[in-house]
Amino acid sequence: MNQFTLPLREEFQRPVIYLSELNLDAMLDTGSIFPVWCTKEAILRELGGEKIDDAFPFGGFGGMTTGKLYSLPVFRLGNLVYPHMKIIACEYPSMTWPLILPATMFNHLIYEINNKTHRLNITVPDDESISRNLTIKDENGHLRVFCTSAE
Repeated sequence: MNQFTLPLREEFQRPVIYLSELNLDAMLDTGSIFPVWCTKEAILRELGGEKIDDAFPFGGFGGMTTGKLYSLPVFRLGNLVYPHMKIIACEYPSMTWPLILPATMFNHLIYEINNKTHRLNITVPDDESISRNLTIKDENGHLRVFCTSAE
């Protein structure tokens, strides 16, 4: 079993973590399904993001919208590693955080958002890996997110 803790930013009411490798904040959204990049795509490209699709329809922000599907070569969240992680870019100027991380990123893991001590606690069970595959697939017109062990 692998356990680790990440600090949450105390100045926000929502669970927000600072990603030092990317030098940006990300909000954890337990109601979200897709990872969403909410600011300028140029920054995402500077981080190594490669565009896969120019018009990717998805549900979010109160209805259906269209974003651009990107792949990041490697995304790290504490001890977790997401190689070739898919992320939807949809510029949303009024969003406070440039990145939304969905609960689906923690499928098959144990996670606790502790707002009292401002910590995100993550446990990777023995039958799971810290290397994760997060993919977004269209299945008969319905988008699905899958997150499984990469090993």
